Amino acid sequence: MTGLDRRPVAATDATLPRGPLAGFAAGSLGMGVWVTVPGLLLLYFLTDVLAVGPWLAGLALLLPKVADVLLHPWVGHRADVEQTRRGDRRRLLLLGCALPFAFAALFAVPGGLTGAPAAAWVAVFFVAGNLLFAAYQVPYLATPADLRIGYHERTRLMAFRMVVLTLGILVSGLLAPLLTGGDAATRGGYQRMGVVLAVGMLLAMLVGVAGIARLRGSAAQSAAPGHGGWRALRTALRDRQFRWLAAAYLAMSTTTHLVLAGVPYYAEYELRAPGLTTVLVAAFVAPALLVTPAWLVLARRIGKQRALLGAQGAFALGALVLAVGRPAGLPVLVGAVAVLGVAFAGMQLLPFSMLPDVIRAAGTTGAGTYTGVWTATEATGAALGPYAYSLCLTVGGFVASTAGESPVQPDAALAAVRYGFGLLPAVAMLVALLLQRRYTLDAAARATS
Repeated sequence: MTGLDRRPVAATDATLPRGPLAGFAAGSLGMGVWVTVPGLLLLYFLTDVLAVGPWLAGLALLLPKVADVLLHPWVGHRADVEQTRRGDRRRLLLLGCALPFAFAALFAVPGGLTGAPAAAWVAVFFVAGNLLFAAYQVPYLATPADLRIGYHERTRLMAFRMVVLTLGILVSGLLAPLLTGGDAATRGGYQRMGVVLAVGMLLAMLVGVAGIARLRGSAAQSAAPGHGGWRALRTALRDRQFRWLAAAYLAMSTTTHLVLAGVPYYAEYELRAPGLTTVLVAAFVAPALLVTPAWLVLARRIGKQRALLGAQGAFALGALVLAVGRPAGLPVLVGAVAVLGVAFAGMQLLPFSMLPDVIRAAGTTGAGTYTGVWTATEATGAALGPYAYSLCLTVGGFVASTAGESPVQPDAALAAVRYGFGLLPAVAMLVALLLQRRYTLDAAARATS
């Protein structure tokens, strides 16, 4: 079923209680660590601590994420099988709680490894971590589509999740560089950071599992367990609305992860102050804690689609300012990053609340499979972003190094650092905006709620 030829969805005024909502959202605290720290530090860890060339470092991060294109839909299929057989997806969620162990191993590279062997170590544990993350994330994000709630309540549910996810992103994004040793980061510092954050991840993810059980117990299920899996995969791939929404989100995910990967380089080589990494991360992430309720209000007033288009346009404009670099002045550049952060909040809340709209409109019981394809899209963007930035560095002739070394970078490399952080994200986000305009379900979904 494609386009607007959809099965009518009955409106509902059901309101989810705050307690189960908070428990559900707690799981995103741990997930925020995984979606942030590897994207923020892993490329820099490889090139500036483990002496891995930028092209190989980018490849080591890209190939494990490419594997997610197959892994996530398969996990979604398994999630639907579990839902059909057991009435929940709890076993997959518990398996995903092993993710913190893979996270800690990711940064625990043995002292004798540098270059290609170090890249291989990181790639292996990145694959393991991505699989475990999928085992948790896919059933977690299928929850809104499992519940019999309406258009606006799905946005409210995801707003709770977004605030907690933002908190996880902010805390881990600020703590991780400090735990590594800041300006004097070492292998031991990265290992310490991995262990400390892994403990917090585990606790938060376990709370999330319990919260999902409470949430499912507090609201009626949207449909009795039925056929999903590969049949739902075919339905998802044929779904025109889902394809355009996923394509736009791929461009958004690629862009935001590109910016995240470029933060430490921009701070060190453009602003000439590595310590500003935490400032830029805070400026990018912190606004979401304040503006997520505003995005929720705006979506209620003008609809999710129009609000999302506004967020994409604002992101592109902010990125263009960053391409100017030091001549713009530090306050202006930090302000531009904050604009990106405000837009980022909308680009996290709105697409994730539109996904269950698509699933409900399609009338499928394969919510896990739809979500698996969606998270595969997100993972692909998370790989393409750092890889695109690493290609910029490669073209500019960026010189890799080990911890403690400070090689002189050529002018072309410094230009690549700046334009890769500003101009390229602006262009990529304009592509996302054009793709997003092809999604046309929002008005119909809003009218039925």
